[in-house]
Amino acid sequence: MKYFILSLIFFLFISKVSAQVDEAQTGAWYMYFYNANFKDSQWGVQGDFQHRDWSLLGDREQLLLRSGLTYRPKETNVTFTFGVANITSGVPGDSDASSNENRLYQEALMPQKIGSRYFLTHRFRYEQRFVEDQDFRTRYRYMLFFNVPLNKTALEKNAVYLALYNELFINGETEIGDGRNVELFDRNRTYLGMGYFLTSKLRVQFGYMNQKTTTWGKAQLQFSLHQNF
Repeated sequence: MKYFILSLIFFLFISKVSAQVDEAQTGAWYMYFYNANFKDSQWGVQGDFQHRDWSLLGDREQLLLRSGLTYRPKETNVTFTFGVANITSGVPGDSDASSNENRLYQEALMPQKIGSRYFLTHRFRYEQRFVEDQDFRTRYRYMLFFNVPLNKTALEKNAVYLALYNELFINGETEIGDGRNVELFDRNRTYLGMGYFLTSKLRVQFGYMNQKTTTWGKAQLQFSLHQNF
């Protein structure tokens, strides 16, 4: 019995170590974003599909599938979205373990132009999260995008642009079930990248993002394709 208990403690210790995030290892996110407006309507759809990896490839961090219905009131440039998402999260290292989350979200997207070539966008998002083996959770997010075309004054075909953003995540609750707790601060993401408009409705972007949580910080490369229909 003594050896069984010692073996169990050793196994749990090894499992914990193997699941720790390697903060020195650069990860990668591969992403596709789409947006479409219904013809002659204030309504549309938008969403994104993302494969996030703890390393460059082969150690899944998350598979995220997200889509929403959009509405833009007349004579405004504000877009409102109600959407759903499914997220499968993996464990860093050799483990094949995973957990699932379903999510509802509402957001407001507010673009703003400063001067002749500085494009700001504010995004406010509220999430209702149904995380496997946790109590119902909510989260608040605020993101500030900043895009600057370098060879043109507009974000249009053949434009090369500088892209920056910062996003702050705040948990709505600290108790998540079974005596477990999280901090109000969830994470922060800071990004710097470059993009290119292949056409007026299709662009590619590549950049570097640093993500900080209450327990770890990690660098991730981001490769994304953005398409408007």
